[in-house]
Amino acid sequence: MNILVIKIGSSIITDECGLKEQHIRDLASDISTLHDTGYHTVVVSSGAVAAGRCKLNLRGRIQDINLKQAAAAVGQSSLVWAYERAFSAYNKKVAQVLLTRDAFSERKRYINAKNTLVTLLDLGVIPIINENDTVSIDELKFGDNDRLAALVASLLDAERLIILSDVDGLYSDDPRINNEAKLIPKVGEITPELEALAKGAGSISGTGGMYSKLIAAKMAAQRGIVVNIINGRMCGLMRMLLNGEDVGTEFTPVAKKCAAYKGWIATGIRSKGALYIDAGAVKALLLRGKSLLPSGITSIEGCFDRGDALYCISPEGRRVAKGLVNYSHKELQGIIGLKTIQIESILGYKYSDEVIHRDNMIVFNSD
Repeated sequence: MNILVIKIGSSIITDECGLKEQHIRDLASDISTLHDTGYHTVVVSSGAVAAGRCKLNLRGRIQDINLKQAAAAVGQSSLVWAYERAFSAYNKKVAQVLLTRDAFSERKRYINAKNTLVTLLDLGVIPIINENDTVSIDELKFGDNDRLAALVASLLDAERLIILSDVDGLYSDDPRINNEAKLIPKVGEITPELEALAKGAGSISGTGGMYSKLIAAKMAAQRGIVVNIINGRMCGLMRMLLNGEDVGTEFTPVAKKCAAYKGWIATGIRSKGALYIDAGAVKALLLRGKSLLPSGITSIEGCFDRGDALYCISPEGRRVAKGLVNYSHKELQGIIGLKTIQIESILGYKYSDEVIHRDNMIVFNSD
């Protein structure tokens, strides 16, 4: 299934007067063309809070979480109805899908969400996905829909994620304040220096700037998904992009697509801490395809239970893997650095020789 995920931000489809319905119709025209050419298309759209803010005559960015949830409740119906009208002109059916963070972190809900979305795509429906702002609490929030779009793309094993921005792509500097800033057409690796370059505030309507888009691109690229950031205010660019023309900034995948279960470990479930490992353990994970043993762990970070997800951190501070741990942080405190034959004598029992088994681990940048 050739799946395309398109993320549309608040700054693209809203202004101080509410929803920009003509632009929504223009986007629906472009997306419908892609749909007609065989792409199973998913839209991740912000805009409910901005639409509700205008209907309620609220000014500026909403900081209060209860007021934001109320604005989302007021605006969500207008947002979906605008998409419904826009796509119906091209004989396309849409479906509203509201997600919270636990839909990705809990395995059963993850599978159910995927099955529902795949069924909608099989029926020719275009899902319109948004965060469920009306019920989300801080622990469940994505923070911005860029991250949500990356999670959805990973969930569906999408071929491509297109993030519509209010600029042409990623620049060497902020083009709003530096006329000499150059568009970066292709990115092979998202480095800390590139992340620092992209940091900056978002607009009044949205919660994310270029930095959040870069982090979303990094998440998706690690799953083997091509990511493009293009100007969402210009019509026709998505069609040009998929026709092979150079548009915006493209992030090439840094890994091959992995199995669905390991994809869930990589992007679905939240990390509860970290295991700092020595150079020998790094080599065993990256080059020899081994599991993580207690002897390779130098220190631990965080409070976690058996079955939680943890990052494995190299001596240089790089995340080299992520996996489901077989021991709690209290148990690990007594056995790090030890050989596997010592586990039972220290703890009085042993769940496994491995702290993280290879089957429950995703390795990053193993090349």
